[in-house]
Amino acid sequence: MSVLTAVVVLLAAVCALQLLLTIGVIRRLREHTAALAGLSQSPASLGVGDEVGEFSAVTVDGEPVERDSITGDTLVAFFTPGCGPCEKRLPEFVSYAGSSLGRRDRAIAVVVAAELSDADAYVEALRPVARVFVQDSDGALCRAFQVTAFPTVVMVAPERDGRVMITADRIRLDQPASVPA
Repeated sequence: MSVLTAVVVLLAAVCALQLLLTIGVIRRLREHTAALAGLSQSPASLGVGDEVGEFSAVTVDGEPVERDSITGDTLVAFFTPGCGPCEKRLPEFVSYAGSSLGRRDRAIAVVVAAELSDADAYVEALRPVARVFVQDSDGALCRAFQVTAFPTVVMVAPERDGRVMITADRIRLDQPASVPA
């Protein structure tokens, strides 16, 4: 009988330890959930339905562009040299903009770099398919779109009242899409 009692006591101790470990895991999961919820409340840029702020900038080719000059659906992307995800998304963006949009004026690409020389490879890749800007992280376009992370890709379009709004913020660059002319 004493062996049975010892087995039951040992089993009870193991169950109690497992219960304590489970409570600890649940507590950590709640902390992580709260931390992740906090991250999702600070987006990397404006979201769908948000109005794009005023901006005025000049492309690397000398073309002036203002918020009010956006007259149709326009793909807007922000890249920065040295960013691993940007390196991956750059060819996808070039392919998407070149095949899906059909017109260079339907895409804006912002290369965020301190020096123009840092952005040369990006500018050359983007120039055939988009109007390209090189700015620092406090540039007019980054402020207008409130961009804080890279790469960021959004679709914008003017409303009937003239306000330029974000119409999509989860662009699938690996799938072709048609944009109305």
